[in-house]
Amino acid sequence: MSAEISDCVRRALNRYFRDLDGENPHAVYDMVLCCVEKPMLEVVMKHADGNQTVAAEMLGINRNTLRKKLNEHDLL
Repeated sequence: MSAEISDCVRRALNRYFRDLDGENPHAVYDMVLCCVEKPMLEVVMKHADGNQTVAAEMLGINRNTLRKKLNEHDLL
């Protein structure tokens, strides 16, 4: 499964660089994290039935970190 996710990211980034049409890329790291993090949080929270403790455990992060990230993405 992780290979599928990696392939999706790789394809999307290759498309992004191809579509820049001569423009210089900027803040690619932050762009990718932002694009991936929100949908990941949405899906995990759904599978955890909204339980932040369970979701944090699934993600392998601290519950406070999860709550901070949910706030950053307006998911609370």
